[in-house]
Amino acid sequence: MNREELFDIATNWFTGRGWKPFPFQTQTWTAFLQGRNGLLNAPTGSGKTYALWIPVILDYIKNNPDYKTKHKPGLKAIWITPLRALSTEIKQAAERVADDLETGLTVGVRTGDTSASERSKQKNKMPDLLITTPESMQLMLASKGYESVFKTCGAIIIDEWHELLGTKRGVQVELALSRLKHINPRLRTWGISATIGNLKQALEVLLGPNSPALQNSVMIRAHINKKINVISVIPEKMDTYPWRGHMGLHLVDEVANIIKKSKTTLIFCNTRSQCELWFQALLTKYPEFAGELAMHHGSIARETRQWVEQAIRDEQLRAVVCTSSLDLGVDFAPVETVVQIGGPKGVARFLQRAGRSGHQPVQESNIYFLATHAIELVEASALRRAVKETVVEDRVPYLNSWDVLIQYLVTLAVSDGFYPADIFKEIQDTFCYQGITAEEWQFCLNFITRGSQSLQAYDEYKKVEIEADGKFKVNSKTTALRHRMQIGTIVGDSVMNVKFLGGGYIGSIEEWFVSKLIPGDIFIFAGRKLELIRIRNMEVIVRMANPGAKAVHASWMGGRLTLSSQMSELIREELYAANTESMSRELKSLEPMFTRQRKESIVPTDNQFLIETFKTREGYHAIFYPFEGRYVHEALASVMAYRISLLSPITFSLAYNDYGFELLSDKEIDMQQVLDNNLFTPLHLHTDLQQSLNATEMARRKFRDIAVIAGLVFTGYPGKNVKTKHLQSSSQLIFEVFRDYEPNNLLFQQAYRETFEHQLEEGRLILALERIQNQEIVWKQCEKPTPFSFPIITDRLRERLSSETLAERIKKMTANYMK
Repeated sequence: MNREELFDIATNWFTGRGWKPFPFQTQTWTAFLQGRNGLLNAPTGSGKTYALWIPVILDYIKNNPDYKTKHKPGLKAIWITPLRALSTEIKQAAERVADDLETGLTVGVRTGDTSASERSKQKNKMPDLLITTPESMQLMLASKGYESVFKTCGAIIIDEWHELLGTKRGVQVELALSRLKHINPRLRTWGISATIGNLKQALEVLLGPNSPALQNSVMIRAHINKKINVISVIPEKMDTYPWRGHMGLHLVDEVANIIKKSKTTLIFCNTRSQCELWFQALLTKYPEFAGELAMHHGSIARETRQWVEQAIRDEQLRAVVCTSSLDLGVDFAPVETVVQIGGPKGVARFLQRAGRSGHQPVQESNIYFLATHAIELVEASALRRAVKETVVEDRVPYLNSWDVLIQYLVTLAVSDGFYPADIFKEIQDTFCYQGITAEEWQFCLNFITRGSQSLQAYDEYKKVEIEADGKFKVNSKTTALRHRMQIGTIVGDSVMNVKFLGGGYIGSIEEWFVSKLIPGDIFIFAGRKLELIRIRNMEVIVRMANPGAKAVHASWMGGRLTLSSQMSELIREELYAANTESMSRELKSLEPMFTRQRKESIVPTDNQFLIETFKTREGYHAIFYPFEGRYVHEALASVMAYRISLLSPITFSLAYNDYGFELLSDKEIDMQQVLDNNLFTPLHLHTDLQQSLNATEMARRKFRDIAVIAGLVFTGYPGKNVKTKHLQSSSQLIFEVFRDYEPNNLLFQQAYRETFEHQLEEGRLILALERIQNQEIVWKQCEKPTPFSFPIITDRLRERLSSETLAERIKKMTANYMK
């Protein structure tokens, strides 16, 4: 069958459904059938899935002309998705085409949710088209005889590649691809990406920088002018000061009105705690939403999440309050409207969420932005411009993740074993390990066979044996079992299952939150008021509580997002525009706030860096405004406090948010001395960071995750998980052994590198200091706190006060400062 005949089959199928293929879809079909590799860049809801399932099936038809009568068994293609929740949609799309064209092709799913019986069936007979996740893919590589399974596979498609790039899960995918390409050199590799800035590099990471596949690759971009309407929710009466409502709950009426006007609305929150609070707030004030309002986040039971997803498709729900658990590619045609509560902190995330509305190529997307306090309206203005100019963040890929490589080597040793010389060549072809040296490779081999230099006395670290012919192999069944159970790179705090006394799974919450509760305590989780009865075998046993009882909301660690570098730059540019005539609707609505800000201080221009000082009953405040995101400000606050203390002994308490940071002390800072001594220099930054922050403590915490991924510590068997504090103490002990006896250990060094590069964003910090050095530093001595400073002060207060007392305190402070 020639290409024209194959295309006729596909276009006739499209026509039968009342569709017409887009040019990007036919371009992808052509490139795939030519045997090329590539990256498809297309917006959410544009038909990306059919752009690649169709050519996979056409390729089978081409190689098997009697496809309607004779079925060729064996795995034909693998589709890797970052989220298990997406697998049902992807499976349905593949089955639709395969069944309608009478190919006889079977479609299967293999994720953490796949039952043991289904996995057993797949072991005996693989489906033709398999949908899986990076972790399940590694588990397949840990199975004996995996090469015979994969040798018939002609294509691998990595969906939502922008979500995996710049994560250790992405590194897992790179390593799996390096193996599969060796098993079948004719394997076609394709990535699908919706929103990403560094597309060229994304393709390079996918295929490998020195790979012949890169030479035979193509980048296909969908040019679909999908209109995204960004609508800011601006209340009729603007507060003069920007401190109201860190959760935005004072705008619950505005959100209810949006829900009433739309068929289906998704309300995105940045954290699970905020999601729970908003769900309760809407139901409490609008009880008529009962039965039509649902909640969806990653800690809720899978069955409940799946029910919610299906109820959206069936138009049974008016609204769903959700987190990033609904960010990615689930196709909900009925969704008319999206509400974003609070700044999404990144353009890509915002576009992804906007794309959930009007999830069809020709429809417009409507996204409402609800600012939780006034300065966030500047973010709304910045996001509208970003959408218009299609400014999207880069994803920075990992380099030299030794923990992931060590895990991968043990995975290969658990299955059929490996010969180091062969695998070394494959690993050198990946982006992550392109610079690996012979010494580093030897360290990894020694680590899995001898347990590294300082752990050689302990047999539990000698996982892999070297056989007579030089093959590296795991022969211990216990080691193999433990390793398979711990495959993966997502390391979080220990979670505990929440169950009713009479049975019935509700979801999972983090151990640290449960540890603060005692039997009889009442907490709100998954939209229910629950009373804790007891904790048993890592299970939280509960019963329904009295509806009128006082309760605390379940909360999760690490909930706060930080501004991306592109988002920071956009916000600064919007803020500078407040000094010009060309102001957006959002900036105009903030005029009362800007007027008040100028009364005490200034609104900086593009060549100014603002510092404000004032005194309150708490002490002397110095506020700095880089507008670079909370992680950069956390590091910068520590460095500045350290550098100032070198000039004269002084003790500070620090506070920071996305806009700036505060140094609070009981004696006044000599700010002139700070300016005269050029404390904003990027020189000696690395050393000052190490001195000012407890870099060792931060690296120790980072090392816990590295130790889990590398298999140095075991997280426990199902239902008998090792407690977080025990994991922490075990990994700390190893960290200290490496620090004292083996400082050149690659995993030990990786903990420091990741602390500085990923947590403290040292590179971004240097750029921020270089920018400040080229600006005029404007120091304003104020009589009282300014609108810009207020969110930073209240951020410090919220660490100490409950939300109720915080609201009362803010009210008093507002009245005082408005006098």
